[in-house]
Amino acid sequence: MTLLTLARRSLFAAAASAALATGMGLAPTASLAQTPPGVLIVGQIAEPKSLDPAAVTAVNDFRILVNIYEGLVQYAPGTLEVEPGLAESWEVSDDGTEYTFKLREGVMFHDGTPFNADAVKFNFDRMLNEDHPFHNTGPFPLAFFFSSVASTEVVDDLTVKFTLNEPYAPFLSNLAYPTGLIVSPAAVEANGADFGRNPVGTGPFKFAEWRSNEAVVIEKNPDYYGEAAGTDAVVFRPITDANTRVAEMLSGGIDMMVEVPPTALSEFRGEGYSVVEQAGPHVWFLILNAKEGPFADKLVRQAANYAINKEAIVNDVLEGTAEVAAGPTPPAFAWAYDESLEPYPYDPEKAKELLAEAGAEGAELTFYVTEGGSGMLDPIPMGTAIQANLNAVGFDVKIETYEWNTFLGEVNPGLEGKADMAEMAWMTNDPDTLPYLALRTDAWPDQGGFNSGYYSNPEVDELLEKARVATSQDERATLYKEMQAIVQDDAPWVFVANWKQNAVTTDRVENFTLEPSFLLDLSGVVKN
Repeated sequence: MTLLTLARRSLFAAAASAALATGMGLAPTASLAQTPPGVLIVGQIAEPKSLDPAAVTAVNDFRILVNIYEGLVQYAPGTLEVEPGLAESWEVSDDGTEYTFKLREGVMFHDGTPFNADAVKFNFDRMLNEDHPFHNTGPFPLAFFFSSVASTEVVDDLTVKFTLNEPYAPFLSNLAYPTGLIVSPAAVEANGADFGRNPVGTGPFKFAEWRSNEAVVIEKNPDYYGEAAGTDAVVFRPITDANTRVAEMLSGGIDMMVEVPPTALSEFRGEGYSVVEQAGPHVWFLILNAKEGPFADKLVRQAANYAINKEAIVNDVLEGTAEVAAGPTPPAFAWAYDESLEPYPYDPEKAKELLAEAGAEGAELTFYVTEGGSGMLDPIPMGTAIQANLNAVGFDVKIETYEWNTFLGEVNPGLEGKADMAEMAWMTNDPDTLPYLALRTDAWPDQGGFNSGYYSNPEVDELLEKARVATSQDERATLYKEMQAIVQDDAPWVFVANWKQNAVTTDRVENFTLEPSFLLDLSGVVKN
């Protein structure tokens, strides 16, 4: 029996068991279904947008990709520190502008073509050079990560050199991020714009099948140069509705689910399941449209921050699985985090005073909310609580709800002419990443960034530019802390929460851990 047949049978069994539990009015139990040994079935929060690592931005997609592809470097287990990946070693020039990587020998892509320096150059030239013959296989929304790369040079078959236009402190960290994963040039050449549906990497798993809105299946790579994967296949099932994911987990239709709704965690803290939690660099916030409408006024943005009872959201909606956020930088980056900043307190009277001062009482707001997405725990209940808080101080808030990928398609191009605010969450790899991509003036959507609320402050721009080229971590920390204080006062976002990620597995799953990166490395997982 082939792995794909096993995967398809497991999906049928999952659907049948869930239907049986529902139809008979039974409380679902893990004994209702038995997924096959060696096939791990993962309940995801949404359908992936693409399986091209250079073309996507969501952790939902990255969780699949890191099992198919590898980068030159990777995060060491349990940390955000960088260690060798497809590169065995590297050297950095004294001035911090040249990075020379020595590549592993004998590594092959899943299509049988060799991994070498030419492949590395192809990957970065495809993203960064508009005249590259396969640049049209984009767009590449996180190419910002490598904007400092002036050139990529093949020194020899197993040596590649990056020359930067100036020192760039987060360069190695960004190479470890999924945007830096290396794809097969031959597969891109063969599939063109359809490469994202036909992914080819060097990782411990290789792509097998993608059935839209049903499953992405990957299988063990028998020719992997490293330690063999612990399972024969992994099936990623998109189950958008959180309650449905929980029901599938309880009925035995899936072996693992990520982003468990906080209200459901107690159902899995018993025999037959394992709950896994891991803190990480996460920020859950509301983007405010600072270009037009009520939130173009800083006083109104500050009023929104005072109006929302974030403690209640953290304790009552998120069941204590998060902490109230104080600003744009997660406390997980301890060296760069400004501990002196206090979160905006819940002060509805202060919010009313600021609205009156701004002449914005009764302001009508359109609020974009997603049904579920990367790092978005219970986004609809959170959105509803936020709506109630804002209405209570004098706003008039209308919610529009979207499926995750549709939501990104509405929010990422910018809120101008569409909405006044939108939910958002980011999991980042470096203190530079989120503010540089989402708070700079040059990161407005029409310039390729994710500053969807069009916030602009030249002082913030200058601090961020200085921090990226600083060679001293102490200097970077000082600059980031200055930035945080300004941004908190300007309030381009409502700073809501820093979340602790979670997942649940059945007791048939072994060796699973969550990483601070919020990625999902399944190579060592065993499914009995």
